[in-house]
Amino acid sequence: MDPDDDSPPTDAAAALRLIQDQRSATARRLDPDARLVYWPWGVAWLVGFGLFFLRFPPGDRALVHLPSWLPLTVLFVLLAAAGATQAVVSTRAYGQVTGDSARRGQWYGYAWALGSVSVYAGLGRISEHLPHDLAALLWSATAVGLTGALHMAGGAVWLDRDLFRLGVWVSVINLIGAIAGPGWHALVVAVAGGGGILVVGMLARRRQRQRQQP
Repeated sequence: MDPDDDSPPTDAAAALRLIQDQRSATARRLDPDARLVYWPWGVAWLVGFGLFFLRFPPGDRALVHLPSWLPLTVLFVLLAAAGATQAVVSTRAYGQVTGDSARRGQWYGYAWALGSVSVYAGLGRISEHLPHDLAALLWSATAVGLTGALHMAGGAVWLDRDLFRLGVWVSVINLIGAIAGPGWHALVVAVAGGGGILVVGMLARRRQRQRQQP
């Protein structure tokens, strides 16, 4: 079958191949590389919360002597870089998408922004009355819990199993870390959370390649 021939296929097998090729081409064009969507966040959690554990472990002695401002600064920088990466990748992939799908994406983004601002505003008023270790646990556990809940909501909206399962995983490890207490929460989120995001990105990319094969 000549790929430059625009005439309709003459048999069912050729028509089926044409449909499959078109679906694969559409998937390659509209489905952003899952590694660029997940891995920057995984690295941010692994490194950022890992530094938190090294600087503020359980007990009073730091495992690695770092400036007290460094873990939070590194975490914010890496999270900002991950957000910028996802914004660029999503814009390139979905920039031409309109209708209900585009509206869902916009509203989901608004939920992230408004939910985060409102939660952090309340935390700011409460955490100043707590000891440093409990205040840090309150901030990190609330932020990670909000992330897990919104991931599950996004998975439900788009029927995305990877995203929903990631939200469940993040919520479960956040609960475990919060029960374990200050210091341990950062370790759990760094290893199980950041590592889990990296694994989900790898698995999602593998399924993408299967969908994109003609």
